[in-house]
Amino acid sequence: MLDAVGDLTFGAELRWSGRGTEGQGFVTLGEQSMLYAAPASMGGKGVGTSPEQLLIAAVSACYSGTLFALLVKAGLPVKDVVIRSQGVVTGYPLTGKFAVLRVNPAIEGGEPARLAEYRQEAERARDRCFIGKTIAGNVAYEVGEVTVT
Repeated sequence: MLDAVGDLTFGAELRWSGRGTEGQGFVTLGEQSMLYAAPASMGGKGVGTSPEQLLIAAVSACYSGTLFALLVKAGLPVKDVVIRSQGVVTGYPLTGKFAVLRVNPAIEGGEPARLAEYRQEAERARDRCFIGKTIAGNVAYEVGEVTVT
């Protein structure tokens, strides 16, 4: 929804029941709903997805689209971009916080001999993805291994 020039509004609906790690919720994004809860590694139910995975997915989804567009603009062959991401939470449970979010892009349908060019675009995509920029300064947002097949 356009509120003013350049301003967009996005929404989600969430419903939670239960205390702390014993609870669980449902998130509705558009027409899709999914269960979420604290992960088992944090003493939670470990059902559905988790807030941690949702954060990783949001950054990675933006990154994947940004990377694909930059590869096309740079004239680099690409059929698909596959992102494998990891997030690291440190100091749990006392001072838990996301310390690192690392994206590992695999470029399918590319030219392996041009790996350095793909790597350069992978770094640029990290710097251009606006969802990733949102965590910058709070979380180390890194590009890990880049592969081209």
